[in-house]
Amino acid sequence: MSTAQTFRTPLTELTGVDHPIVQTGMGWVAGPRLVSATANAGALGILASATMTLDELEKAIIEVKGRTDKPFGVNLRADASDAADRCRLLIDHEVKVASFALAPKPELISTLKEHDIVVMPSIGAAKHAKKVASWGADMVMIQGGEGGGHTGAVPTTLLLPSVLDAVDIPVVAAGGFFDGRGLAAALSYGAAGIGMGTRFLLTADSAVPEDVRRRYLDFGLDGTVVTTKADGMPHRLLRTEFIDTLEKEGVTAKLLRTLKRTRQFKEMSGLPWRTLIKDGRAMVHGGDRTWAEVVLAANTPMLLRAGLVEGDTSAGMLSSGQVVGLLDDLPTCEELVDRIIAQAADRQKHLDAARL
Repeated sequence: MSTAQTFRTPLTELTGVDHPIVQTGMGWVAGPRLVSATANAGALGILASATMTLDELEKAIIEVKGRTDKPFGVNLRADASDAADRCRLLIDHEVKVASFALAPKPELISTLKEHDIVVMPSIGAAKHAKKVASWGADMVMIQGGEGGGHTGAVPTTLLLPSVLDAVDIPVVAAGGFFDGRGLAAALSYGAAGIGMGTRFLLTADSAVPEDVRRRYLDFGLDGTVVTTKADGMPHRLLRTEFIDTLEKEGVTAKLLRTLKRTRQFKEMSGLPWRTLIKDGRAMVHGGDRTWAEVVLAANTPMLLRAGLVEGDTSAGMLSSGQVVGLLDDLPTCEELVDRIIAQAADRQKHLDAARL
């Protein structure tokens, strides 16, 4: 039985979850099993759809709804050629939250909001938060440099207040959070809640192979590295032998690997070449990537799949936030959420007792 609601924030009010905690939409990790376990624990689970076909996404949504009657969300690629179709799935299946790694267009936000779907883009700067707020986004998630995935160098402790000062909509803080002390700190800043990726990846409910999850626990605070060698965008990854090799890789080896991964991605996704090229053009015209980075883009999902799904750490990437160096267990989502809420409540009592 999960802990009764202790903290009521704009995040819990907008989404209907019990606790101001978000499990972020991690590709290959945030599937129906983890999302439903998070939702049943009273937090907001986000289904990662970027690595799914449209049909796979619908099946995943149906599976989550079969596992829980609690609110959950889906993370979408705003620049995908079928973004509108994916949003229609959320509408048809009454998904509560649509999160985006890149800013969705105003008309997409408007359509989702017309059907009472909460729109939460992820942003990395105050100016981006202002833009999506002016377009009608309900709230934003920021990720500081401590986090994994595509992230900037600004730490959460600086990025969070800068965004809070820039917008009036709720802000969820991600990057470096793993316990109740972090939740209490984020709420003290004025955030509506926290987002966590690595901490949820390292739970008993995660679909990542157990031997891989346990390997994460062996890394210290210096066990990650931010690299652009996969697709030209910064990723924070576990510092494995494979990543060390990737960092030293020459142009010819990179080209051969890219061609191989692109073919694999095409076969896995079932997308025709014309769609891949169309999506590539959208990335370039959106100002997010160069053509060189677009050509490399297929590397990331396939390298992550090798590590996080197939468990091949000798030929795959393992995404991770810096918090990995502070983690030493694999609790269930319910145990994790209950522990965080209890610790945050305890920190709040200490703050109240310290008042003069």
